[in-house]
Amino acid sequence: MKPPPFDYVAPDTLEEALAVLAEHGDDAQPLAGGQSLVPMLSLRIARPAVLLDLNRVAALKGISAEGGALKLGAMTRQVEALTSATVEQTLPGLQEAVNFVGHFQTRNRGTIGGSISLGEPAAENPAFAVAMDADLELQSTQGSRVVRASDYYSGPYMTARTDTELLTSITYRPPAGARIGTLEVSQRRGDFALSGLVACLPVSGGVISDARLCWFGMGSQPLRARSAEAALNGASISGLDIAGRAELALQPPAPKDDSHATADYRRQAGRPVFTRLLIRLTGEGAAQ
Repeated sequence: MKPPPFDYVAPDTLEEALAVLAEHGDDAQPLAGGQSLVPMLSLRIARPAVLLDLNRVAALKGISAEGGALKLGAMTRQVEALTSATVEQTLPGLQEAVNFVGHFQTRNRGTIGGSISLGEPAAENPAFAVAMDADLELQSTQGSRVVRASDYYSGPYMTARTDTELLTSITYRPPAGARIGTLEVSQRRGDFALSGLVACLPVSGGVISDARLCWFGMGSQPLRARSAEAALNGASISGLDIAGRAELALQPPAPKDDSHATADYRRQAGRPVFTRLLIRLTGEGAAQ
């Protein structure tokens, strides 16, 4: 199929891009990497009057680190995050998560911010941002604001971003001593997860504090496993009852049957995902 007709705008500056959104509102659709939007256009699921191509906007690009925080422009390509020495030194767990995303061909075009902004419930980048409690900067012609990733999603593809705003940057602040990992089950490598988990376990003196666990592919949005987090906080990694925590972690997700897997399969797959990831992160020699 072919997409419906639309006007195409490719601004060079962030100010120009925001002006287009201010003028057209929900009739305008931002285009980042296009790995989700272009198929939706072809299927006529998306029908924007104006397609706003962000690929020329230099202000939306770049990777930097300061004071232990990692800041990515929203238009940072997934392949750039994977190959960045700054990311590797500051937050290598992000590279592990991104390595599960799609295939190398799609990672050459797909962007970190585009994935987070869309909020696909089975995608890795939104869940990683939630697990890291990342700061998401949103800008419009009226100014800018920062929304925590844990407050950004409210349902399937439902986010805090308004029609006149753009996600411009993502800032991750990994806790000291954090052991961070991602694991998932999918039908094929690169497919959306049937059950996936991002874990962030700050460890000091062999004790876990401020544990963060976020499921993806297990509900209508990225889901924190709050009960399991509470049970992990203050626990020693030595002799940890991981199986018991797995049962707690599986309480909040409410997956549904779909064409890819049943809800029961997703829950059953989640148990070994949790167990294997926690064993790896709490084992001797695990990266801190």
